[in-house]
Amino acid sequence: MSISAASGKRDAKGAKERLVVIGGDAAGMSAASQARRLRGPDELEIVAFERGHFSSYSACGIPYWVGGDVPDRDRLIARTPEEHRSRGIDLRMRTEVTEIDVAGGRVRARDLDAGTESWTSYDKLVIATGARPFRPRLPGVDAPGVHGVQTLDDGQALIDTLARTRGRRAVVVGAGYIGVEMAEALINRGYEVTVVNRGREPMSTLDPDMGRMVHEAMEGLGITMVNGAEVTEVLTGDDGRARAVATDDAEYPADVVVLGVGVRPETALAEAAGLPLGAHGGLLTDRAMRVRGHENIWAGGDCVEVLDLVWGQERYVPLGTHANKHGQVIGTNVGGGYAVFPGVVGTAVSKVCDLEIARTGLREKDALRAGLRFVTATIESTSRAGYYPNASPMTVKMLAEQRTGRLLGVQIVGREGAGKRVDVAAVALTAGMTVEQMTALDLGYAPPFSPVWDPVLVAARKAARAVEQRRP
Repeated sequence: MSISAASGKRDAKGAKERLVVIGGDAAGMSAASQARRLRGPDELEIVAFERGHFSSYSACGIPYWVGGDVPDRDRLIARTPEEHRSRGIDLRMRTEVTEIDVAGGRVRARDLDAGTESWTSYDKLVIATGARPFRPRLPGVDAPGVHGVQTLDDGQALIDTLARTRGRRAVVVGAGYIGVEMAEALINRGYEVTVVNRGREPMSTLDPDMGRMVHEAMEGLGITMVNGAEVTEVLTGDDGRARAVATDDAEYPADVVVLGVGVRPETALAEAAGLPLGAHGGLLTDRAMRVRGHENIWAGGDCVEVLDLVWGQERYVPLGTHANKHGQVIGTNVGGGYAVFPGVVGTAVSKVCDLEIARTGLREKDALRAGLRFVTATIESTSRAGYYPNASPMTVKMLAEQRTGRLLGVQIVGREGAGKRVDVAAVALTAGMTVEQMTALDLGYAPPFSPVWDPVLVAARKAARAVEQRRP
Protein backbone atom coordinates (compact mmCIF):
# COMPACT_ATOMS: atom_id res chain seq x y z
CA MET A 1 0.00 0.00 0.00
CA SER A 2 1.32 3.44 -0.88
CA ILE A 3 0.17 6.89 0.15
CA SER A 4 0.74 9.82 -2.16
CA ALA A 5 0.67 13.50 -1.31
CA ALA A 6 -2.31 15.79 -1.87
CA SER A 7 -3.09 16.00 -5.57
CA GLY A 8 -4.43 18.58 -7.99
CA LYS A 9 -4.05 21.75 -5.93
CA ARG A 10 -5.64 25.04 -6.95
CA ASP A 11 -3.89 27.23 -9.46
CA ALA A 12 -1.40 29.80 -8.27
CA LYS A 13 -3.94 32.61 -8.16
CA GLY A 14 -6.28 30.51 -6.05
CA ALA A 15 -9.23 31.35 -8.31
CA LYS A 16 -10.28 27.77 -8.92
CA GLU A 17 -11.89 26.01 -6.00
CA ARG A 18 -12.22 22.30 -5.44
CA LEU A 19 -15.37 20.60 -4.18
CA VAL A 20 -14.90 17.09 -2.81
CA VAL A 21 -17.98 14.88 -2.47
CA ILE A 22 -17.99 11.70 -0.38
CA GLY A 23 -20.72 9.41 -1.71
CA GLY A 24 -21.91 8.88 -5.28
CA ASP A 25 -25.63 8.36 -4.83
CA ALA A 26 -28.65 10.64 -4.47
CA ALA A 27 -27.51 13.44 -2.16
CA GLY A 28 -23.87 13.50 -3.21
CA MET A 29 -24.35 13.48 -6.95
CA SER A 30 -27.35 15.81 -6.83
CA ALA A 31 -25.13 18.27 -4.99
CA ALA A 32 -22.30 17.80 -7.47
CA SER A 33 -24.58 18.14 -10.49
CA GLN A 34 -26.31 21.27 -9.16
CA ALA A 35 -23.00 22.89 -8.27
CA ARG A 36 -21.71 22.11 -11.76
CA ARG A 37 -24.79 23.72 -13.34
CA LEU A 38 -24.10 26.91 -11.41
CA ARG A 39 -20.31 26.98 -11.73
CA GLY A 40 -18.30 25.81 -14.71
CA PRO A 41 -15.12 23.71 -14.70
CA ASP A 42 -12.95 26.84 -14.90
CA GLU A 43 -14.34 28.04 -11.57
CA LEU A 44 -14.98 24.83 -9.66
CA GLU A 45 -13.28 21.47 -9.84
CA ILE A 46 -15.47 18.63 -8.55
CA VAL A 47 -14.05 15.34 -7.30
CA ALA A 48 -16.44 12.68 -6.01
CA PHE A 49 -15.62 9.36 -4.32
CA GLU A 50 -17.89 6.31 -4.35
CA ARG A 51 -16.82 3.02 -2.78
CA GLY A 52 -19.38 0.90 -4.65
CA HIS A 53 -19.80 -0.12 -8.26
CA PHE A 54 -22.78 2.13 -9.07
CA SER A 55 -23.73 5.81 -8.91
CA SER A 56 -27.03 7.70 -8.77
CA TYR A 57 -29.36 4.74 -8.37
CA SER A 58 -32.70 4.07 -6.70
CA ALA A 59 -32.18 1.99 -3.57
CA CYS A 60 -35.97 2.14 -3.08
CA GLY A 61 -36.37 0.05 -6.22
CA ILE A 62 -34.22 -2.86 -5.06
CA PRO A 63 -37.10 -4.97 -3.61
CA TYR A 64 -38.97 -4.62 -6.92
CA TRP A 65 -35.87 -5.68 -8.85
CA VAL A 66 -35.39 -8.69 -6.56
CA GLY A 67 -39.07 -9.59 -6.93
CA GLY A 68 -39.04 -9.31 -10.72
CA ASP A 69 -41.26 -6.24 -11.15
CA VAL A 70 -38.20 -4.37 -12.44
CA PRO A 71 -36.60 -6.75 -14.95
CA ASP A 72 -33.14 -5.21 -15.16
CA ARG A 73 -30.76 -3.69 -12.61
CA ASP A 74 -29.79 -0.87 -14.95
CA ARG A 75 -33.38 0.43 -14.88
CA LEU A 76 -32.62 1.62 -11.33
CA ILE A 77 -29.60 3.70 -12.37
CA ALA A 78 -30.48 7.32 -13.08
CA ARG A 79 -27.00 8.39 -14.21
CA THR A 80 -23.87 6.31 -14.80
CA PRO A 81 -20.35 7.32 -13.76
CA GLU A 82 -19.54 8.00 -17.41
CA GLU A 83 -22.47 10.40 -17.68
CA HIS A 84 -21.32 12.29 -14.59
CA ARG A 85 -17.79 12.48 -15.94
CA SER A 86 -19.05 13.83 -19.27
CA ARG A 87 -20.56 16.72 -17.29
CA GLY A 88 -17.25 17.66 -15.75
CA ILE A 89 -17.41 15.70 -12.48
CA ASP A 90 -14.36 13.60 -11.63
CA LEU A 91 -16.23 10.62 -10.16
CA ARG A 92 -13.88 7.96 -8.81
CA MET A 93 -15.61 4.63 -8.34
CA ARG A 94 -14.51 1.82 -6.01
CA THR A 95 -12.71 4.44 -3.95
CA GLU A 96 -13.45 4.73 -0.24
CA VAL A 97 -12.67 7.79 1.83
CA THR A 98 -11.01 6.55 5.02
CA GLU A 99 -10.23 9.83 6.79
CA ILE A 100 -11.30 13.46 6.85
CA ASP A 101 -8.62 15.93 7.95
CA VAL A 102 -10.77 18.94 8.81
CA ALA A 103 -7.88 21.12 9.97
CA GLY A 104 -5.87 20.35 6.86
CA GLY A 105 -8.80 20.60 4.45
CA ARG A 106 -8.18 17.22 2.86
CA VAL A 107 -9.47 13.64 2.69
CA ARG A 108 -7.63 10.35 2.40
CA ALA A 109 -9.08 7.84 -0.04
CA ARG A 110 -8.26 4.22 -0.78
CA ASP A 111 -8.61 2.64 -4.21
CA LEU A 112 -10.33 -0.63 -3.29
CA ASP A 113 -9.10 -2.46 -6.37
CA ALA A 114 -5.49 -1.24 -6.47
CA GLY A 115 -5.04 -0.96 -2.70
CA THR A 116 -3.33 2.44 -2.96
CA GLU A 117 -4.15 5.49 -0.87
CA SER A 118 -3.81 9.21 -1.54
CA TRP A 119 -4.78 12.56 -0.05
CA THR A 120 -6.98 15.05 -1.89
CA SER A 121 -7.35 18.63 -0.71
CA TYR A 122 -10.66 20.46 -0.73
CA ASP A 123 -12.02 23.98 -0.39
CA LYS A 124 -15.56 22.72 0.09
CA LEU A 125 -16.60 19.27 1.28
CA VAL A 126 -19.91 17.41 0.95
CA ILE A 127 -20.51 14.34 3.12
CA ALA A 128 -23.16 12.05 1.66
CA THR A 129 -22.15 8.69 3.07
CA GLY A 130 -25.71 7.38 3.36
CA ALA A 131 -26.84 4.64 5.71
CA ARG A 132 -25.89 1.07 6.48
CA PRO A 133 -28.29 -1.81 7.15
CA PHE A 134 -28.49 -2.55 10.85
CA ARG A 135 -26.98 -5.95 11.60
CA PRO A 136 -27.95 -7.11 15.09
CA ARG A 137 -25.10 -8.64 17.09
CA LEU A 138 -26.28 -12.21 16.93
CA PRO A 139 -24.44 -15.51 16.56
CA GLY A 140 -24.39 -16.49 12.89
CA VAL A 141 -25.55 -13.13 11.54
CA ASP A 142 -22.48 -12.89 9.28
CA ALA A 143 -22.88 -16.40 7.86
CA PRO A 144 -23.23 -16.92 4.10
CA GLY A 145 -26.87 -16.70 3.11
CA VAL A 146 -27.64 -13.74 5.41
CA HIS A 147 -28.21 -10.49 3.52
CA GLY A 148 -28.83 -6.84 4.24
CA VAL A 149 -30.36 -4.84 1.40
CA GLN A 150 -29.22 -1.22 1.08
CA THR A 151 -27.16 -0.83 -2.11
CA LEU A 152 -27.26 -2.25 -5.62
CA ASP A 153 -24.27 -4.37 -4.65
CA ASP A 154 -26.37 -5.79 -1.79
CA GLY A 155 -29.25 -6.46 -4.16
CA GLN A 156 -26.99 -8.22 -6.66
CA ALA A 157 -25.48 -10.36 -3.89
CA LEU A 158 -28.95 -11.43 -2.76
CA ILE A 159 -30.07 -12.27 -6.30
CA ASP A 160 -26.90 -14.32 -6.80
CA THR A 161 -27.64 -16.23 -3.59
CA LEU A 162 -31.22 -16.87 -4.66
CA ALA A 163 -29.98 -18.22 -7.98
CA ARG A 164 -27.58 -20.66 -6.27
CA THR A 165 -29.82 -21.78 -3.44
CA ARG A 166 -31.61 -25.09 -3.91
CA GLY A 167 -34.12 -24.66 -1.09
CA ARG A 168 -37.11 -22.34 -1.26
CA ARG A 169 -37.46 -21.18 2.33
CA ALA A 170 -36.75 -17.59 3.35
CA VAL A 171 -36.90 -15.79 6.67
CA VAL A 172 -37.12 -12.01 6.79
CA VAL A 173 -36.06 -10.46 10.09
CA GLY A 174 -38.02 -7.27 10.71
CA ALA A 175 -41.25 -5.89 9.30
CA GLY A 176 -40.53 -2.28 8.46
CA TYR A 177 -40.63 -0.94 4.90
CA ILE A 178 -37.71 -3.05 3.67
CA GLY A 179 -38.83 -6.18 5.52
CA VAL A 180 -42.38 -6.00 4.18
CA GLU A 181 -41.28 -5.21 0.63
CA MET A 182 -38.64 -7.95 0.64
CA ALA A 183 -41.17 -10.48 1.96
CA GLU A 184 -43.41 -9.76 -1.01
CA ALA A 185 -40.43 -9.89 -3.40
CA LEU A 186 -39.48 -13.36 -2.13
CA ILE A 187 -43.08 -14.59 -2.39
CA ASN A 188 -43.03 -13.41 -6.01
CA ARG A 189 -39.92 -15.54 -6.57
CA GLY A 190 -41.70 -18.63 -5.29
CA TYR A 191 -40.26 -18.81 -1.79
CA GLU A 192 -42.01 -19.84 1.39
CA VAL A 193 -41.60 -16.73 3.50
CA THR A 194 -41.66 -16.24 7.26
CA VAL A 195 -41.34 -12.76 8.76
CA VAL A 196 -40.06 -12.57 12.34
CA ASN A 197 -40.99 -9.23 13.86
CA ARG A 198 -40.30 -7.97 17.37
CA GLY A 199 -43.25 -5.54 17.27
CA ARG A 200 -46.92 -6.16 17.97
CA GLU A 201 -47.73 -5.72 14.28
CA PRO A 202 -45.77 -5.09 11.08
CA MET A 203 -44.95 -1.54 9.99
CA SER A 204 -44.03 0.14 13.25
CA THR A 205 -44.31 3.45 11.42
CA LEU A 206 -48.07 2.93 11.84
CA ASP A 207 -50.10 2.62 15.01
CA PRO A 208 -50.80 -1.06 15.82
CA ASP A 209 -54.48 -0.84 14.88
CA MET A 210 -53.47 0.19 11.35
CA GLY A 211 -50.56 -2.26 11.26
CA ARG A 212 -53.03 -5.06 11.88
CA MET A 213 -54.46 -4.52 8.40
CA VAL A 214 -50.98 -4.92 6.93
CA HIS A 215 -50.58 -8.13 8.94
CA GLU A 216 -53.78 -9.54 7.46
CA ALA A 217 -52.75 -8.57 3.93
CA MET A 218 -49.38 -10.28 4.32
CA GLU A 219 -50.99 -13.47 5.55
CA GLY A 220 -53.33 -13.24 2.57
CA LEU A 221 -50.25 -13.42 0.34
CA GLY A 222 -49.17 -16.63 2.07
CA ILE A 223 -46.54 -14.98 4.28
CA THR A 224 -46.22 -16.45 7.78
CA MET A 225 -46.14 -13.60 10.31
CA VAL A 226 -44.45 -14.12 13.68
CA ASN A 227 -45.01 -10.98 15.76
CA GLY A 228 -43.67 -10.19 19.21
CA ALA A 229 -40.64 -12.41 18.66
CA GLU A 230 -36.98 -11.55 19.20
CA VAL A 231 -34.39 -13.29 17.02
CA THR A 232 -31.62 -14.75 19.18
CA GLU A 233 -29.43 -16.55 16.64
CA VAL A 234 -28.94 -17.47 13.00
CA LEU A 235 -28.29 -21.20 13.01
CA THR A 236 -25.82 -22.60 10.51
CA GLY A 237 -25.35 -26.00 8.92
CA ASP A 238 -22.24 -28.13 8.47
CA ASP A 239 -21.32 -26.03 5.44
CA GLY A 240 -21.38 -22.86 7.53
CA ARG A 241 -24.38 -21.42 5.69
CA ALA A 242 -27.54 -20.15 7.34
CA ARG A 243 -30.10 -22.92 7.86
CA ALA A 244 -32.59 -21.40 10.34
CA VAL A 245 -33.46 -18.39 12.46
CA ALA A 246 -33.99 -18.99 16.17
CA THR A 247 -36.08 -17.11 18.72
CA ASP A 248 -36.46 -17.87 22.42
CA ASP A 249 -39.06 -20.56 21.80
CA ALA A 250 -38.89 -21.63 18.13
CA GLU A 251 -36.74 -22.21 15.06
CA TYR A 252 -37.71 -21.16 11.54
CA PRO A 253 -35.93 -23.03 8.69
CA ALA A 254 -34.26 -20.77 6.15
CA ASP A 255 -32.25 -21.28 3.00
CA VAL A 256 -31.80 -17.51 2.84
CA VAL A 257 -32.17 -14.83 5.52
CA VAL A 258 -32.89 -11.17 4.76
CA LEU A 259 -32.35 -8.50 7.39
CA GLY A 260 -35.05 -5.86 7.27
CA VAL A 261 -34.50 -4.28 10.67
CA GLY A 262 -33.82 -0.79 9.43
CA VAL A 263 -30.73 1.30 8.79
CA ARG A 264 -28.38 3.52 10.75
CA PRO A 265 -26.60 6.66 9.53
CA GLU A 266 -23.15 5.91 8.13
CA THR A 267 -21.27 8.53 10.14
CA ALA A 268 -18.20 6.74 11.55
CA LEU A 269 -15.99 8.77 9.21
CA ALA A 270 -17.56 12.06 10.30
CA GLU A 271 -17.48 11.12 13.96
CA ALA A 272 -13.76 10.30 13.75
CA ALA A 273 -13.22 13.75 12.24
CA GLY A 274 -14.94 15.38 15.23
CA LEU A 275 -18.04 16.54 13.36
CA PRO A 276 -21.25 16.98 15.41
CA LEU A 277 -23.74 14.11 15.61
CA GLY A 278 -27.27 14.11 16.96
CA ALA A 279 -29.11 11.78 19.30
CA HIS A 280 -29.81 9.32 16.48
CA GLY A 281 -26.21 9.22 15.25
CA GLY A 282 -26.77 11.42 12.20
CA LEU A 283 -24.82 14.55 11.30
CA LEU A 284 -26.29 17.85 12.47
CA THR A 285 -26.65 20.63 9.92
CA ASP A 286 -28.24 24.04 9.66
CA ARG A 287 -31.07 24.79 7.24
CA ALA A 288 -28.58 25.34 4.42
CA MET A 289 -27.36 21.75 5.07
CA ARG A 290 -24.02 23.09 6.30
CA VAL A 291 -22.53 20.97 9.09
CA ARG A 292 -22.92 22.95 12.28
CA GLY A 293 -19.81 24.87 13.21
CA HIS A 294 -18.07 24.25 9.87
CA GLU A 295 -18.29 26.92 7.20
CA ASN A 296 -17.11 24.83 4.24
CA ILE A 297 -18.55 21.38 5.03
CA TRP A 298 -22.06 20.28 4.04
CA ALA A 299 -23.89 17.01 4.58
CA GLY A 300 -27.08 15.45 3.22
CA GLY A 301 -29.01 12.27 2.61
CA ASP A 302 -29.32 9.28 4.91
CA CYS A 303 -26.35 10.32 7.06
CA VAL A 304 -28.03 13.43 8.53
CA GLU A 305 -30.78 14.20 11.00
CA VAL A 306 -33.56 16.58 9.96
CA LEU A 307 -36.04 18.86 11.70
CA ASP A 308 -39.50 17.38 12.19
CA LEU A 309 -41.83 20.31 11.52
CA VAL A 310 -44.67 18.75 13.52
CA TRP A 311 -42.68 17.64 16.55
CA GLY A 312 -40.17 20.50 16.48
CA GLN A 313 -37.19 18.20 17.15
CA GLU A 314 -34.45 16.55 15.11
CA ARG A 315 -35.32 13.10 13.75
CA TYR A 316 -33.65 10.49 11.59
CA VAL A 317 -35.81 9.93 8.50
CA PRO A 318 -33.77 8.22 5.74
CA LEU A 319 -35.70 8.60 2.48
CA GLY A 320 -34.62 9.15 -1.10
CA THR A 321 -36.96 12.11 -1.51
CA HIS A 322 -35.12 13.96 1.24
CA ALA A 323 -31.69 13.00 -0.08
CA ASN A 324 -32.34 14.47 -3.51
CA LYS A 325 -33.69 17.69 -1.98
CA HIS A 326 -30.67 17.92 0.32
CA GLY A 327 -28.40 17.58 -2.70
CA GLN A 328 -30.17 20.36 -4.56
CA VAL A 329 -29.90 22.67 -1.55
CA ILE A 330 -26.22 21.87 -1.00
CA GLY A 331 -25.34 22.23 -4.68
CA THR A 332 -27.10 25.58 -4.86
CA ASN A 333 -25.21 26.91 -1.84
CA VAL A 334 -21.86 25.52 -2.96
CA GLY A 335 -22.50 26.99 -6.39
CA GLY A 336 -22.95 30.49 -5.03
CA GLY A 337 -26.73 30.61 -4.70
CA TYR A 338 -28.94 30.39 -1.64
CA ALA A 339 -31.29 27.60 -0.64
CA VAL A 340 -32.58 26.01 2.56
CA PHE A 341 -34.16 22.72 3.58
CA PRO A 342 -36.85 23.63 6.14
CA GLY A 343 -37.56 20.13 7.46
CA VAL A 344 -39.93 17.21 7.03
CA VAL A 345 -43.29 15.98 8.25
CA GLY A 346 -42.43 12.29 7.94
CA THR A 347 -44.37 11.27 4.85
CA ALA A 348 -43.89 7.75 3.46
CA VAL A 349 -45.83 5.31 1.31
CA SER A 350 -45.40 1.61 0.54
CA LYS A 351 -47.41 -1.42 -0.52
CA VAL A 352 -48.00 -5.10 0.08
CA CYS A 353 -49.37 -6.63 -3.09
CA ASP A 354 -52.30 -4.30 -3.88
CA LEU A 355 -52.59 -2.93 -0.33
CA GLU A 356 -51.30 0.64 -0.15
CA ILE A 357 -49.82 1.91 3.12
CA ALA A 358 -49.18 5.58 3.83
CA ARG A 359 -48.40 7.80 6.76
CA THR A 360 -47.36 11.35 7.59
CA GLY A 361 -46.81 13.26 10.80
CA LEU A 362 -46.97 11.74 14.29
CA ARG A 363 -48.19 8.37 15.50
CA GLU A 364 -49.94 8.08 18.85
CA LYS A 365 -46.71 7.14 20.63
CA ASP A 366 -44.90 10.08 19.02
CA ALA A 367 -47.55 12.49 20.27
CA LEU A 368 -47.38 10.98 23.75
CA ARG A 369 -43.59 11.24 23.78
CA ALA A 370 -43.87 14.87 22.73
CA GLY A 371 -46.21 15.54 25.65
CA LEU A 372 -49.15 16.44 23.42
CA ARG A 373 -52.79 15.91 24.27
CA PHE A 374 -54.60 14.69 21.20
CA VAL A 375 -57.73 13.14 19.78
CA THR A 376 -57.97 10.43 17.12
CA ALA A 377 -60.53 9.76 14.42
CA THR A 378 -60.70 6.63 12.25
CA ILE A 379 -63.08 6.30 9.30
CA GLU A 380 -63.86 3.73 6.61
CA SER A 381 -64.47 5.01 3.10
CA THR A 382 -63.86 4.12 -0.55
CA SER A 383 -61.44 5.23 -3.25
CA ARG A 384 -64.27 6.17 -5.63
CA ALA A 385 -67.96 6.89 -5.41
CA GLY A 386 -69.51 3.76 -3.91
CA TYR A 387 -71.64 3.12 -7.00
CA TYR A 388 -68.73 3.44 -9.43
CA PRO A 389 -67.10 0.18 -10.61
CA ASN A 390 -64.05 -1.06 -8.69
CA ALA A 391 -64.47 1.27 -5.74
CA SER A 392 -62.15 -0.15 -3.07
CA PRO A 393 -62.21 0.31 0.70
CA MET A 394 -59.73 2.38 2.66
CA THR A 395 -59.19 3.26 6.30
CA VAL A 396 -58.00 6.71 7.34
CA LYS A 397 -56.78 7.51 10.84
CA MET A 398 -56.17 11.11 11.90
CA LEU A 399 -54.57 12.67 14.97
CA ALA A 400 -55.26 16.25 16.03
CA GLU A 401 -54.10 18.34 18.97
CA GLN A 402 -56.86 18.37 21.55
CA ARG A 403 -56.79 22.06 22.46
CA THR A 404 -56.06 23.72 19.12
CA GLY A 405 -57.29 21.18 16.58
CA ARG A 406 -53.91 21.33 14.80
CA LEU A 407 -53.40 18.33 12.55
CA LEU A 408 -50.72 16.03 13.98
CA GLY A 409 -50.70 12.97 11.75
CA VAL A 410 -52.52 10.78 9.25
CA GLN A 411 -52.29 7.08 8.40
CA ILE A 412 -54.02 5.46 5.42
CA VAL A 413 -54.35 1.79 4.54
CA GLY A 414 -56.36 0.72 1.50
CA ARG A 415 -56.37 -0.51 -2.06
CA GLU A 416 -55.80 1.33 -5.34
CA GLY A 417 -56.01 5.09 -4.95
CA ALA A 418 -55.46 5.13 -1.18
CA GLY A 419 -51.75 5.74 -0.67
CA LYS A 420 -51.15 9.03 -2.48
CA ARG A 421 -54.05 10.66 -0.66
CA VAL A 422 -51.59 11.11 2.19
CA ASP A 423 -50.06 13.97 0.20
CA VAL A 424 -53.07 16.16 1.05
CA ALA A 425 -52.35 15.60 4.72
CA ALA A 426 -48.62 16.25 4.21
CA VAL A 427 -49.39 19.66 2.73
CA ALA A 428 -51.82 20.42 5.57
CA LEU A 429 -49.17 19.46 8.14
CA THR A 430 -46.56 21.63 6.47
CA ALA A 431 -48.96 24.56 6.48
CA GLY A 432 -49.88 24.00 10.15
CA MET A 433 -53.56 23.64 9.37
CA THR A 434 -56.23 22.59 11.84
CA VAL A 435 -58.57 19.72 11.07
CA GLU A 436 -61.44 22.24 10.96
CA GLN A 437 -59.62 24.18 8.24
CA MET A 438 -59.03 20.96 6.34
CA THR A 439 -62.74 20.27 6.04
CA ALA A 440 -63.02 23.25 3.68
CA LEU A 441 -60.23 22.17 1.32
CA ASP A 442 -61.34 22.38 -2.31
CA LEU A 443 -60.27 18.91 -3.49
CA GLY A 444 -61.03 17.48 -6.89
CA TYR A 445 -64.12 15.31 -7.24
CA ALA A 446 -65.58 13.03 -9.89
CA PRO A 447 -67.08 9.56 -9.25
CA PRO A 448 -64.14 7.68 -10.86
CA PHE A 449 -61.68 9.38 -8.50
CA SER A 450 -63.38 10.02 -5.17
CA PRO A 451 -66.61 10.04 -3.20
CA VAL A 452 -68.16 13.49 -3.05
CA TRP A 453 -66.51 13.82 0.37
CA ASP A 454 -62.92 12.66 -0.02
CA PRO A 455 -61.88 10.14 2.69
CA VAL A 456 -59.26 12.54 4.07
CA LEU A 457 -61.94 15.22 4.50
CA VAL A 458 -64.32 12.74 6.13
CA ALA A 459 -61.60 11.94 8.67
CA ALA A 460 -60.96 15.65 9.19
CA ARG A 461 -64.67 16.25 9.90
CA LYS A 462 -64.71 13.46 12.46
CA ALA A 463 -61.52 14.73 14.07
CA ALA A 464 -62.89 18.28 14.19
CA ARG A 465 -65.99 17.03 16.02
CA ALA A 466 -63.77 15.17 18.51
CA VAL A 467 -61.77 18.35 19.13
CA GLU A 468 -64.95 20.35 19.70
CA GLN A 469 -66.31 17.78 22.15
CA ARG A 470 -63.10 17.89 24.22
CA ARG A 471 -63.00 21.68 24.51
CA PRO A 472 -64.05 23.15 27.90
